Amino acid sequence: MTDATERQEMIANTLVDAFEALMKVDPYAFRAKFRKMAADPFAFYRGSACLFFADMNEMEDRWADERTSRVWIHGDLHAENFGTYMSSNGLLTFDINDFDEAYLGHFSWDLRRFVTSLALLCWRKALPERAIRDLARTYLTSYLDQVEYYASSGQDDFALHLDNTEGTIHEILQDARTGRRSDMLDSMTIVENHERHFRDDGKNRRLDETERAEVERAFEQYLTTIPESKKSGREVYYTIKDIVGRKGFGIGSAGLPAYNVLIEGFNEAQENDIVLSLKQGNVAAPSRIVTDEDIRNFFEHDGHRTVISQRSLQVHTDRFLGYTSINGVGFVVDELSPYKQDLGWENITEPDEIDPLLVDLGRATAKVHCASDQDSDHSLVPFQTEEAIVDVIGDRREEFIEDITDFAIEYSAKVRRDRALFVEAFRENKIPGVPST
Repeated sequence: MTDATERQEMIANTLVDAFEALMKVDPYAFRAKFRKMAADPFAFYRGSACLFFADMNEMEDRWADERTSRVWIHGDLHAENFGTYMSSNGLLTFDINDFDEAYLGHFSWDLRRFVTSLALLCWRKALPERAIRDLARTYLTSYLDQVEYYASSGQDDFALHLDNTEGTIHEILQDARTGRRSDMLDSMTIVENHERHFRDDGKNRRLDETERAEVERAFEQYLTTIPESKKSGREVYYTIKDIVGRKGFGIGSAGLPAYNVLIEGFNEAQENDIVLSLKQGNVAAPSRIVTDEDIRNFFEHDGHRTVISQRSLQVHTDRFLGYTSINGVGFVVDELSPYKQDLGWENITEPDEIDPLLVDLGRATAKVHCASDQDSDHSLVPFQTEEAIVDVIGDRREEFIEDITDFAIEYSAKVRRDRALFVEAFRENKIPGVPST
């Protein structure tokens, strides 16, 4: 009982430490976030990356040396953080998404977090431990094979597209391909007096003149952060047509202020308008335990950190990706695209359906660790990540796979217990700043 009470207090304190500032701004957004986290262990795990890294801070990592502890990592790698996007070279791509927690740290942290999420997902589907271990081996073997390929070939042009995928991922890409910009625009905007603007749908917030001027200044600042290789030279392209305020969306974005900006796009035709999202950057969970001052001082703010990290983790990033600040607070800017389709697991239930999917997810994970966009910054990681990983593992591949898998099985059981403690704490108002009723 004492151990459970101490753990419950640690969970509550960790969540408050991570989110206190945002809780004060919008406690009811966090009440909604915590309701979602309470749904099941996987949902709790998704929303508590800060707790995962607090535990990593107490664990010795045998796979971390001077180089492999300073790798660009996703920071919140779980089974649902994969999906499609339209790359800057015009190809529909399936890849890891959501880089809000991206930072530098141990490469094994991403793998531990993903395989734990896989174990939780499989537990939700009532799969036995032996099946979970076999599936974890598939993912980790695919990851290591791809890392070794990068190390031996020197090539980093691998990506999952329509022409080299099959099964579930190919179907997701085909679904994304059917997306239409006009449909998305019709759902979010309306044309009146020959001009398009955002709908007043109860979710949008109209800005007063002062706030709109601040966002417009931030938008001009953002334009300077788009790499020249991705910037449009068309005169009308970035002309602002409308701006509205939004609230943060998703389990991880509770309380984060955001704006949507409607711009002219390719030309003055109404069907080509483009919607950009400006979302406040949040403190990355790994940054709470990575104390390297060179890393901390490198970033202007968390909007800058998110964008620099994404460019270092993703090849051919969104051509609109950039950053800005409003009243000294960092924001991330990217496109709200009609071609984004997330990986869903509802209808993927049997091991023989999951196994081939994990081959590609392992390869995609290796890619984010080892490949980067042409406009990324290499000063913080001045070495080849694939070579560092190959060197630290050496001939201990089997030991590595077993270590990550054993950890995931044990930690997933811990997450299930933690979720029960969290639900009890939330129900009984033991998490300061967030009312349960």
